[in-house]
Order: sequence, then C-alpha cells, then structure tokens
Amino acid sequence: MKKYFSILIVLLFGIVATANLLHAGFAVTHDGQDHIARIANFYLNLQEGIIIPRWAANLNWGYGHPILEFLYPFPSYAASFFHFLGFSFINATKFVFVLSMIASGLTMYFFAKTVWGEKAGIVSGVLYMYAPYRFVDLYVRGDIGEHVAFVFIPLVLLGMYTLSQKSTVSKLSWTAISLALLILSHNAIALMVVPLILLYALYLSWQKKWNKKLMLFLGGSMLFGFLLSCFFWVPALFEGQYTLRNIVTKGEYVTRFVTFSQLLYGQWNYGQTGEFSVQLGITEWIMFVVSAFFTIKFWKKEKALSLLAFGLIVSTIVAIFFMLPQSNFLWSKILLLQNFQFPWRFLAIPVVTTAILGGYVVRCMSSKYQTGVVVLVLFSVLLLSIPIMHAKAYMQKDESFFTGIYNSTTDTGESSPIWSVRFMLHRFDKPLEVISGSAKIIQESRLVTRHTYTVSSQGKSRLLENTLYFPGWRIKVDGRPVAVQFQEPKYRGLMTFFVADGTHEVVVSYHESKIRVIGDTLSLIGIFSLVGLLFITRKKI
Repeated sequence: MKKYFSILIVLLFGIVATANLLHAGFAVTHDGQDHIARIANFYLNLQEGIIIPRWAANLNWGYGHPILEFLYPFPSYAASFFHFLGFSFINATKFVFVLSMIASGLTMYFFAKTVWGEKAGIVSGVLYMYAPYRFVDLYVRGDIGEHVAFVFIPLVLLGMYTLSQKSTVSKLSWTAISLALLILSHNAIALMVVPLILLYALYLSWQKKWNKKLMLFLGGSMLFGFLLSCFFWVPALFEGQYTLRNIVTKGEYVTRFVTFSQLLYGQWNYGQTGEFSVQLGITEWIMFVVSAFFTIKFWKKEKALSLLAFGLIVSTIVAIFFMLPQSNFLWSKILLLQNFQFPWRFLAIPVVTTAILGGYVVRCMSSKYQTGVVVLVLFSVLLLSIPIMHAKAYMQKDESFFTGIYNSTTDTGESSPIWSVRFMLHRFDKPLEVISGSAKIIQESRLVTRHTYTVSSQGKSRLLENTLYFPGWRIKVDGRPVAVQFQEPKYRGLMTFFVADGTHEVVVSYHESKIRVIGDTLSLIGIFSLVGLLFITRKKI
C-alpha cells in the first residue's frame, strides 16, 4: 500500500478537481455543447465505417461542414469509444474530461518523480492539475482538446528521458506515440510546446555529451510522432487555404493581450475572453520565484539539474512575454502566431513549467523539510481552488439535440469554405431541389458522405444539392462525373449541376483529396516503419 500511496494522493486530488462534473447534465461552458455536437457527428462517421472522419454532415443547419478535418480528432475518438460502450454523448464527453484531468496529474507525477524524486512528483502532479488555467478549460471554456493535450506533454518528456537512460526502439515508439497523441489532441497546444520539447532534447543530448545514438533516437521519436499524425495535420495545414480561417482570425489577437497584473491575480469569471481569469496561480508564482532562488544557489553544485530548471524558468518568461502587448511587434509579423488567435493561450506553457519547477523546489529542500513542503503545497492549492472548482450552471439536453440537425457550425466560421457564407443560418426544405426546369426527385439514401437520388427530368433541369462544397465532393449522373458549380452568388458554397431529359441515378459523394491521401499515406508509412523496427529489434533479441 505504501508503494502506491503517492499515486493515490494524486488520484484523489484529480477526483476532487472533477467531482463537480458528476452533476446531472453537462456544465454550461463556452464550447462544451458544441464539442458534444461535433463528437456526435464524428461518431456518425465511425458508424458508417469512415475511420478518419472529416465531414460533419449534420452541422451548419444540415448543410454539412468540413470542421472535422481541422478539429483535433483524438478527444472525439476517445468520447466515441465511451459512447460505443453505452454512455450517452454527454456522459461520454464528461468521462473524457474527468479521465484527462486525472491522467494528466498522473503523467506529470511519473515524469517529475523520475527526474526529481517521489515527493517532488506529488507536488508537480497536483500543481499541474490545479493550475487555474486548467479549471478555465474545464469549467469555463469547456475546451476538451486543450484539456486532453495536457495528458501527453509529460508523457513525451518522460519518454525522452527514458531514451536518455537507455535508447531502445520500444522507448522510441512510446515517445513517438505520445507525441502523435499530443498533436491529435490539440494541434495549437502541440505547436506551442514543440520548442519546449526540442529544448529538452538538446538538454538531454548535452547531458549525455552529445551521444550520437541518443540524438538519433530522440530525432527519430519526433519524426515518427509527426509521421503518425500526418493524416490529421497535413490536410489541416494545407487545406486551410480553402477556409475563412485567415479572414476570420485576422487581427483578432490584437484585442486578446493580457496585462501582467491579470497574470498575477484575477477575479474568477465565467464570461468570454477578457472576462475570465488568466492568472498563473498564487502557488505557481511562489514556486516560480523560489525555483529561481534555488537555481542560483545550486548552480555550481548541481549544474545539470540547475540548467534544466533555468530552461523552465526562461520558457515561463518567454510564454509570459507572448501574452503581453509588448510582444505585438512579433505577433504582427509572424502569421503562425496569429493562427493561435488568443495570446492568453500561451498560459499552457506556464502550466507545464511551473508544475515541474514545483517539483524542483521540493527536490532542492532538505529531506527533513520535504514532507512539510508537500503538505503545505497540497493544502494551499486545494484551499485556493475551492472557489473555482465548479461550473456556473448545468444544461439538460436530449440525445437527439446532438445527433440531429445542429443549428451551428460549432466554431466562429473559421472552418467554413472560403467560397461560402460564414453561417447558413437556416435549414433547407429539401436536400436536393430543382432550381430551373422540371424534375421529380426521390431520395434513395443519405449517408454522411454519400447521397443517392433518382431524378426524372422533363427536359434539361438544373438541380441544387443543399450540401456545402469542399474539395472531395463529386457528383455523378448515371455513373458519369458532371460539372459542379459552387460559387454562384445566389447559392454561395452550395453545389448546382445539370441533368438531361429522362430518368437518372444521381450520386453525390465525398472522397479523400490528393493532400488527404498524402497525409494518410505518410501516417501508414510511419505505422508500418515503426512496427517493422519493433519486429526487427525483437527478433534480434
């Protein structure tokens, strides 16, 4: 029992942090309801055998939407699994939130324990879960992607550390899969922490005197991590040019900077950006300052550990800088930064760094004081978090609300095709209708990515398919491709086409584009290469 006592402490704190989610219904958050609708559409794809969902058929007032191509898929896969087991979509989503909080505390505990020691691991694990920004994601914003991503950041770091102890293909695979799941959980957060991951790789390489094998394995783990997730990020990156992303988000960051005083402390609020708290956390600030003192004190005595702490301190300062208006000169010149939309999103970095620094502080303490410091930290974070560990209210929705036609795109329109209107704002009367000529239409079937009709036309007729066009949609009449128009001002973004006189079979279907095929292929190459390496190395053993 004593062996698992530390794990039980972290587990208990995770349960306390998420206990409010066990309330009937779903917490009212900025994005929570929309996430459930996205997951319902994601699951609908899986039901029809589409293992990489990209098209949300019921969103956008029934006109469909390509948001799933740009939406981090792992949280949806996880929630879909729980729904498959019998949970409602609401409860499946809640379950992912709860498990992610607890799992993130445990992964940080194991990483910090490995680097700093067991008591340090407890402090790091709890600080990681109880950073105020985590409760913003959980109870204010309802951002499931960011929340899940925090599980895998410590796992990547832990994998890299184990590689530095013994470089094996199995450990490389573990690290690569962790990185891939981080990217698939939230691409923006992954992109933010990549510099931190690279710095840690350099630190480990320096610590091992630039061992070539280690550097090869660290680089390989990152390469495979990116390869495994190519099916998602390659199309999302390159086909983003066909969306309103750069138009909708252009200049938005300018009004989203925070002040340094807000980072120190802010009243808890469930409002939108500019209203909810962006504080780092009082305990986190204390750990940050004390860790700086210990870094200076032990610089000569324990240079390697002090250098790691120094890197974490600098990373925290850099992240803070990017949240302040003083960094505007960089935001205005670097388009990649603007795609993050909200400078306060860089709070994700201090959540990681201050948690690890908390463990470092315990590591630097005399052994006779460590237990007392652990108790003090746990008590303080729990006491300070009591006012913020709950939702504002709870909603009650029937399952059909999420599985049927949903009157929203579930984003601010940034994923809408560039040739369409931002939001459709109304439902259509018929999925396929006649806009010129005369024809009788019978709908034979309507699946997520395949709609079939029998059309009896008297003379030449022009038809309107009430589905938003995005690269990959094709229309065939009697098995032959026909020209599709989707930029006509009167029917912006919707597909129109002609049929000749007579009775015809019309099939409207969605296919993988060339860039999606490339992404899928790269991921398959990554999977088979990794499995091949594991097989070869185990066979040699």
